[in-house]
Amino acid sequence: MRKPIFTGSGVAIVTPFTNEGTDYNKLSELIEYQIREGTDAVIIVGTTGEASTMYDEEHKAAIKFTVEKVAGRIPVIAGTGSNHTVHAIELSKYAQEVGADAILTVTPYYNKTTQKGLYEHFKLIAKSISIPAVLYNVPSRTNLNIAPETIKALSEIDNIVAIKECNLAQVGDVVNLCGEDFTVYSGEDGAIVPFLSMGAKGVISVMANIIPKDTHDIVAKYLSGDVEGSRKLQLKTLDLIKALFAEVSPIPIKAAMNLLGMNVGSCRLPLVDMSEKNLELLKNELKKYGLLQ
Repeated sequence: MRKPIFTGSGVAIVTPFTNEGTDYNKLSELIEYQIREGTDAVIIVGTTGEASTMYDEEHKAAIKFTVEKVAGRIPVIAGTGSNHTVHAIELSKYAQEVGADAILTVTPYYNKTTQKGLYEHFKLIAKSISIPAVLYNVPSRTNLNIAPETIKALSEIDNIVAIKECNLAQVGDVVNLCGEDFTVYSGEDGAIVPFLSMGAKGVISVMANIIPKDTHDIVAKYLSGDVEGSRKLQLKTLDLIKALFAEVSPIPIKAAMNLLGMNVGSCRLPLVDMSEKNLELLKNELKKYGLLQ
């Protein structure tokens, strides 16, 4: 049996920016906050981390900094995905070199490919490194789904050990095909419990940036047998989640963090500030949740 990289909640952590670049003092604070609140893994420079607007030098520096800051306390999973296979290999090799525990590699976007192309893309990335690889299937962003049969074939590669899955409709098929030896993580904050009920072992979460303990507890309660406690906590989060995804992520999560005094800066263009209407919605939900006065 291949051991899961983590069970529980992995935070898809934001990248705090200033006009000069990445704010490493703030990133350090955020990492310490997450570890203190019980988060089980840190996912750096993923979608929520705005990796697509970072130069390679910034991207790599953020991975290295996070590995050194976490210092083995919890796993660090580095986003190294690209729609250019050779570029993804380069980033993945670097992540391994600086000590990341695993990589997260997204389905190719824009140029897309066939299911055979997906298999070849992910196979070459995985075989270029020896650390574990987590696939990332997010059809809403890539307009391309990794079919369960393709995931099954990829799971037979030794170091492709998990998937961040956003397609709830196929989770059961993935679990049935790949078995307990392959870990599924929910990529949907609003459907953690449904994913867990189908055999997932955790979540890679946006909302964990502001409610890390509750996100961790949804999973921990479920896996310990307290399904009702997990369900109630998931239900408590739903209105907040709707506000956190009222506009394209990570616009609302960064706005929420700034409202809560975390001072993580703005998103980079083409992402812009929230509309006033949605910002008011977000403020109201933060107040209802007890996070904002």
